[in-house]
Amino acid sequence: MRSPSNGRPPSSGGGGAAPAPAAGDDDFAFYYSFLQGAAAEVPSPLALDDPPSATNAGAMTNGRRRKQRGADGAAAAAGQEGGGGAKKDGGKKRSIARILTSLAALEAEEHADRAGAADASRRELALLESNADTRSQVMLDYYAKMEGSFDAAAESEAAARSKRSRLSASAAAAAVVAGEESAAAAAASASASGSPTRAPVGQGGGHHQRRLWVKDRSRAWWDKCNSPDYPEEEFRRAFRMGRETFDMICDALGSAVAKEDTMLRAAIPVHQRVAVCIWRLATGEPLRLVSKRFGLGISTCHKLVLEVCAAIKSVLMPRFLQWPDEAAAARFKASFEATSGVPGVIGAMYTTHIPIIAPKISVAAYFNRRHTERNQKTSYSITLQGVVGPDGAFTDVCIGWPGSMPDDQVLEKSMLHQRAAAGMMHESWLVGGASYPLMDWVLVPYTHPNLTWTQHAFNEKVGDLRRVAVEAFARLKARWACLQKRTEVKLQDLPVVLGACCVLHNICELRGEEVDPAIRCELVDDETTPENPVRSEAAKRTRDGIAHNLLHRGLAGTTFF
Repeated sequence: MRSPSNGRPPSSGGGGAAPAPAAGDDDFAFYYSFLQGAAAEVPSPLALDDPPSATNAGAMTNGRRRKQRGADGAAAAAGQEGGGGAKKDGGKKRSIARILTSLAALEAEEHADRAGAADASRRELALLESNADTRSQVMLDYYAKMEGSFDAAAESEAAARSKRSRLSASAAAAAVVAGEESAAAAAASASASGSPTRAPVGQGGGHHQRRLWVKDRSRAWWDKCNSPDYPEEEFRRAFRMGRETFDMICDALGSAVAKEDTMLRAAIPVHQRVAVCIWRLATGEPLRLVSKRFGLGISTCHKLVLEVCAAIKSVLMPRFLQWPDEAAAARFKASFEATSGVPGVIGAMYTTHIPIIAPKISVAAYFNRRHTERNQKTSYSITLQGVVGPDGAFTDVCIGWPGSMPDDQVLEKSMLHQRAAAGMMHESWLVGGASYPLMDWVLVPYTHPNLTWTQHAFNEKVGDLRRVAVEAFARLKARWACLQKRTEVKLQDLPVVLGACCVLHNICELRGEEVDPAIRCELVDDETTPENPVRSEAAKRTRDGIAHNLLHRGLAGTTFF
C-alpha cells in the first residue's frame, strides 16, 4: 500500500489508510489498491506551523503571552478542522465499499449468465443428439423395408422362373410323347401298307428333334457337302483335303469332340464339328458367315473351332508332329545329302510372321516395324518358327513370341535351343537363313562381302536346303488362309490354333494332298541380321571344310559363275 502523497504524515484527525483486504479475497485486490491510490492523491488537511526556533526564544516581549494564547486558539480551530477531515475519510470508505459491492454483484451476475449459457448449450446438444438418433432409426427402418421388398421381388422372380421351367419340361415331355405316338402311328401305317419308311434325318435312333430353344437355321450347304454324291474335287477345294483324309481326322477326334444328345436338342455330329473348324482355318471367313453356312450360332462356331483345335493338338500332334528318332534322323540326313551334298542335315529352319489385331497389353512388343515400313500400314504379328524335314512336314514348331523379336532371339527362346544345349543335336545340322547365327548345330550361308567361288557354291547349296522350309511354309499359309489375315481369335488362343494348322499340314503332306495352284501363297518375311553372326569358331572351320569339299568334289554346280 502506498503512503500519502508529498511524504507528509497523516493528520491527527484519523486520516490514516484503511485496513488492507483479506489475503484470500483476490477478486477485489486490484480494485482495492486502485481506489486506495486515488484516495491518497487527495490533499491532506493543513497542519500547524512549525514552532519558532530556539534563536528567537530570547527575543520574546511581554506581549508574547497574548500571542501564545492566540496560537492556542488557532490550534483548537485546527483540531476542529482535523475532525472534519476524518469524516470525509469515512465517506470515502463507504463509497469504496459500495463500488466493491457493485463489482461483486456484477461478477455474480456474469457467473450466472455463464451458467445459463452452459445449460442452454447442453440442452441444445441433447436435442441434436436426439434428432440424430431419430433420423438414424428412421433410415435403418427404411433400409430394412427396402431389403424386404427386394427379397420379396427375388422370391417372386425365382418362383416365376421355376414355374417357367416346369412348363418347359412339361412341353418337352408332351412333345416327346407326341413324337413317339406319331412314330408309332407311322410305323403302324407302314406295316399295314407293307412299304418300308425311312426316318427323317436327325430323328433316327430313338431321338426326336427339338426345335423349341433352337433357332431354325438352314443347313442346306452342309447337308449338300456331307452327301456321298458331293463331288470329290469340290470337297477338296472346300476343305483342302480329300474325303478319306477328312474321315480319318473325324475318326481320330471322335472320342475327344463327340457330345451326347439331350432332351432339349440334338448334339452336333462329329463330322460337322470338324468341318466347321477346318472350313474356318481353310478360308479364314468371319464367324458370322461360317454360322450362316453351317446353320449354327456364331458363338457355337467359335466354340467348336477352339474345341477341335485343342483336340487336334492333344490327340493328333503327338502322332503327326514330333522330333525324328535315330532311324528317322538317319533317313533325313541321307535324303538331304543326296539332294545337296551337305552331310549331317536333319532339317531346314524358317521363321514367319502371323498378323494379329493390336493386343491390349504389350502393344510395342508385338509391333512389326519391318512389315509396317514395307506395307505403309501399322502391323502387329506373332512368330511361327518351324523345322521341316525332307518330306515337307514339320518336325518342330515354336509359336507365339512377339513380332518385334528377331529370328535369332526367337531361336534362343525355343525348345529347340534347349534340346541342342542338352546335347541332342550332336553331329547334326539345321540349315537356316542369314537371320540365324552360325552355331555348332546351325548352318547358315556366308554373309560378308567379296565371297570366293567356294563360298558362293556353299551358299547355293544352303539356299536349296533352306528352300524346302520356305516352300513348306508357303503351302502351310496357302492351305490355311486364316494365317494370311488378322484373325478374330484371342492372343492367348492363337498358339493352339496355329499348332492345329501345322498338324493338319503334316497330315496333308504325309497323305499326298496337293495344294491347288490357284491358292498358292508367296511368303514375304524380312530377314534380319543377328548381332553376333558367328558364335562358334569350330562351326566356322567346319563350314569352311564343307564348302571346300562341295567345290572340289564337283557338287557345287556352275550357277554361281
